[in-house]
Amino acid sequence: MRRRGPDDNGHNLFTMGGATVGLAQTRLSIIDLSAAGHQPMHSRDGRWVIVFNGEIYNYRELRAELQALGHSFSSDSDTEVLLAAWARWGHTCLPRLAGMFAFAVLDRQSHSLTCVRDAFGIKPFFYSSRAEGFRFASEVPALLKLLPGKPRLNWQRAYDYLVHGDYDSGPDSFFAGVHHLLPGHWLTVDMSTGQANAPQRWWTPSIEERPGWTFADAVEQVREQFLQNIRLHLRSDVPLGAALSGGIDSSAVVCAMRHVEPDMPIHTFSFIAAGSDVNEERWVDQVNAHVGAVVHKVGATGAELARDLDDMILAQGEPFGSTSIYAQYRVFQLAREAGITVTLDGQGADEMLAGYIGYPGQRLRSLLEAGQLAQASQFFNGWAQWPGRSRLLAAKYLASEVTQGRLYEALRRLDGRTSVPAWIHPGALSDAGVHLIKPRQRPELDEKQRRVMAELALSLHRRGLSALLRHGDRNSMRFSVESRVPFLTLDMANLLLSMPEHFLVSPQGETKHVFRAAMRGIVPDDVLDRRDKIGFATPEKTWLFGMSGTVREWLRPDLALPFLDQTKLLQEFDRIMAGNKPFSWQVWRWVNFCRWHQQFIGVQA
Repeated sequence: MRRRGPDDNGHNLFTMGGATVGLAQTRLSIIDLSAAGHQPMHSRDGRWVIVFNGEIYNYRELRAELQALGHSFSSDSDTEVLLAAWARWGHTCLPRLAGMFAFAVLDRQSHSLTCVRDAFGIKPFFYSSRAEGFRFASEVPALLKLLPGKPRLNWQRAYDYLVHGDYDSGPDSFFAGVHHLLPGHWLTVDMSTGQANAPQRWWTPSIEERPGWTFADAVEQVREQFLQNIRLHLRSDVPLGAALSGGIDSSAVVCAMRHVEPDMPIHTFSFIAAGSDVNEERWVDQVNAHVGAVVHKVGATGAELARDLDDMILAQGEPFGSTSIYAQYRVFQLAREAGITVTLDGQGADEMLAGYIGYPGQRLRSLLEAGQLAQASQFFNGWAQWPGRSRLLAAKYLASEVTQGRLYEALRRLDGRTSVPAWIHPGALSDAGVHLIKPRQRPELDEKQRRVMAELALSLHRRGLSALLRHGDRNSMRFSVESRVPFLTLDMANLLLSMPEHFLVSPQGETKHVFRAAMRGIVPDDVLDRRDKIGFATPEKTWLFGMSGTVREWLRPDLALPFLDQTKLLQEFDRIMAGNKPFSWQVWRWVNFCRWHQQFIGVQA
């Protein structure tokens, strides 16, 4: 845990009701660098003790409110404000917090421990609740040190990842018996028994459309809210910078920083995939010139990926989706080398603003449910005109949206996708109770004509965003850098989810429609008018083909997993390398899983 908190650490032990309670924290000092911010932090009356990971950006406003109610403070830390807010309001304070947080607060009066995670899951919280007691930590390696015995593989998660690329989409981790506290949830542990209750939600997105919207009003409100988010996220007592990919989201963050702080030095950190078709350097250069940034760039090679792979896998703690995470790893390494402790990032914008390719299946379904056939036809044709899209692709997305069960699985097979590839032994998995189907979470908010909003709400706290936030948190913390995500506030989410869908995805298929309009005059028009999306992408295929011999050696060690036929896996790898089968992210998942398994699980009988 030392890289998460290299500046200070502390621990306390308590005995209550026959149980021993230990609280420990390592600190990365960001706000109030003095010893007054030391944790675990105790309330003045001694009733409450807190350990906290994250930032509360509106702590000054909450502090003033609490002072008006009679509270006094001995530090300028946001931790002390959070502790006072909890003592005053309990869990009802949570929707009032603008920030990212995972914390545990001990009530020495009621002999209970309450554990909380922020609405979007920006900060991690792992736990294990067993007969011998409750354990928790910010990272898996730390938690594993607290648990008896060797770690065991969760076969369901392994199958979901290897076959379908699904991970970080629910409460279960890759380790049997180790769970994520889901975003927007809290749980309480009874110290007399050491047992936790079932996690409860403290935030559920609402997608009800607010009446009376005009597009002009929406543009103004989005602009105002985003700039306010940036102002709050710039609060820091240490140097700040920004991760800049060149896309709309990170460019908006950097340009908004300049807009609200005209004289502030802005350091940007970018990954440059020179010589590849995912190189965004010209966009990065344009934004840097626009704001007068202090520029930092980094590239990478396949050999460097091989060099850093085990360290990155150790930092991530669990398998992940693609080598783009390595680009992010190098960006945070670059920030640390430049002496920057806090960066701002554009993560979460796609899930709030209907980005990526604009959720065409859900949008078409909304229009059809509303009986707007002409508008559906217009959207279908307009959406298909953008790069990388087609009418056939739009039809596939619509079919996926409106089908389920056996019909959905049949359509997947027709599209060449299978739930039981040749390198999987299905019998071993079935005997262990593993479900051999693609994990498919459907929106809980089943509101007709609001299908895009329902999907966004699901993405914000379950599928999609959780994995991206995990990558960013572990990569940044590996280098003791705090990564802030200013799009992700409850005020911004509640605002955007209350709008008409066509404000987010235009009738012509333009994604982030209202946000592009809101950023006119702040972000260069060329950037706002981009019709492609790349992000911190890497030339993954080139890298893996260029070191195919090394990759093959990584895949050879026998993991002794009854469900994995590594002989057939190697045969399929050889066919891909020989050009006899199309390349896909499947190769990376094999590599990542094998290297991760050797580090964390090892060979077990």
